Amino acid sequence: MEMRSIAKQLQENSYPGRGIIIGRTSDGSKAVTAYFIMGRSENSRNRVFVEDGEGIRTQAYDPSKLEDPSLIIYAPVRVLGNKTIVTNGDQTDTIYDQMDRQMTFEQSLRCREFEPDGPNYTPRISGIMHVENGKFSYAMSILKSNNGNPDGCNRYTFAYETPAAGEARFIHTYMNDGNPLPSFEGEPELIDVVDNIDEYTKLLWESLNVDNKVSLFVRYINIADGTYETRIVNKHQD
Repeated sequence: MEMRSIAKQLQENSYPGRGIIIGRTSDGSKAVTAYFIMGRSENSRNRVFVEDGEGIRTQAYDPSKLEDPSLIIYAPVRVLGNKTIVTNGDQTDTIYDQMDRQMTFEQSLRCREFEPDGPNYTPRISGIMHVENGKFSYAMSILKSNNGNPDGCNRYTFAYETPAAGEARFIHTYMNDGNPLPSFEGEPELIDVVDNIDEYTKLLWESLNVDNKVSLFVRYINIADGTYETRIVNKHQD
């Protein structure tokens, strides 16, 4: 698979929706993840990321304008021991709870499917990072309707046991803008990653569509000892 420029990917797509990036810095020392949200409606755009323990959650920027919180207020990132969970919905909690009961990442998602927001039927995208004893592996999942038909749920899991330095994978909810929005297709895209968290955060944020971007989370985890740095950028800043 040809490596693509994440900046170019984002600049050429006005609405990838919500996206997860997981990979490894080019010097091999850090595991990288990023999660962003975008919005077309006032309700979707009325959000910010806030820290919540070792993870983050979404909250309404202006609570008086919050309409339906069911699919937009959730914890995108949670940490379970040496595992970091990143998703685009409340399946973060499902994965956390089920893996805490010794189920696998894939098994924990068997009870979930795409979002009930027809006609889009937004896919549920999820990632799990495992950093322990100087080793790093990760997996990504997408649960989506059967080509827009809500009668069936198609489930795909992609596991990366020995991530190569300087490579990351990118999965997002939509192929591009549209009505209805077309679900992501294929395996997670191979993209570039850089060693500096501030440089990568700036690159991602500035590449997202200026009208539709809402919030961005980036975390770099030291593979040697599990310590990490986090950056959060919100379009709505107090």
